[in-house]
Amino acid sequence: MEIVNITRPVEAIEIPFGTKVMLPAGAEVRITQSLGGSFTVMTEDGYMARIADKDADALGKTPTKSAEATATEGPLTREDLEKRVWGELETIFDPEIPVNVVDLGLVYECTLSPLGDGFRVDIKMTLTAPGCGMGDILKQEAEDKIRALPGVKEAAVEMVMEPVWDPSRMSDAARLQLNMY
Repeated sequence: MEIVNITRPVEAIEIPFGTKVMLPAGAEVRITQSLGGSFTVMTEDGYMARIADKDADALGKTPTKSAEATATEGPLTREDLEKRVWGELETIFDPEIPVNVVDLGLVYECTLSPLGDGFRVDIKMTLTAPGCGMGDILKQEAEDKIRALPGVKEAAVEMVMEPVWDPSRMSDAARLQLNMY
């Protein structure tokens, strides 16, 4: 955990409610997680917030390389694109748990359908808790990252609540990381 002062006003998402908040310049925050191109911080007031990678400079950090930065590579084969989609999904992290949504078992389905000279990608995913306010944030992040891949013409993420998520859906790696064996 690293303590930093915010260098400029920055929009953040309050966890777990998913509401937008403004963090003022000069505010001291503790970075509790910096995975997948976003930062989870604990504020002086004791609440957690998520700061997007595009605002990394407000924390004195450098944004990470994203799919958008590699979108000039050209179209991929269906198999390569599907691997890249899963790879992008693995860069999306629950803001409270240092494990990506794939290893948490939150992604139930990934389908690629031909669409013109590219593909439409449809994802079905869920949340660890049905009332989590971060669902729309994670959904948007997934859609944005997938749309940025070469060969993707459309991307849609559907948040589903059936079947209900439970810890048995986590990968062995996630269980090890969270000491859940």
